[in-house]
Amino acid sequence: MLQTDTLEHALEHTESVEDREAAAPAPAPAAATSAPATPNAPALCRDLFFQRCLWCGTPAYRRSFCRACGSVSFTRERSEGSGVVVRRNGQAPHHTCFVAMDEGFNLLCEITATAPVAVGARVSVVRSVAPLGQGLPLVELTAPPLQRRW
Repeated sequence: MLQTDTLEHALEHTESVEDREAAAPAPAPAAATSAPATPNAPALCRDLFFQRCLWCGTPAYRRSFCRACGSVSFTRERSEGSGVVVRRNGQAPHHTCFVAMDEGFNLLCEITATAPVAVGARVSVVRSVAPLGQGLPLVELTAPPLQRRW
């Protein structure tokens, strides 16, 4: 048999919902949050975080286990955000490369330069994550590679 709520039970239920809503903390204003207002707005987060193995201390970027000892225990650390291009990846229109970061881990990233960047150039992080968490970190050229003459 189907039971229907009485008017008194319905009033008690709405009062308890109103009490819970009044007791809940007010949401933070939109200006105080670090997330962009729209999903397609550019995220200018320069903070790049990497992992360091708790067992052997090996640095890594977005790994599920340590490549040196196989541990799955990591601590999260903030990177200084600078490194050296060690390899260009793919064709020039894609502008992707591998960067050896100063902390000791390698990072596949995209470069803001319009021309291909030479191996050995110093770069720094402009954006650590793309909007909606997709894509590669974005870096910019800070110093050209050292010219060594024989």
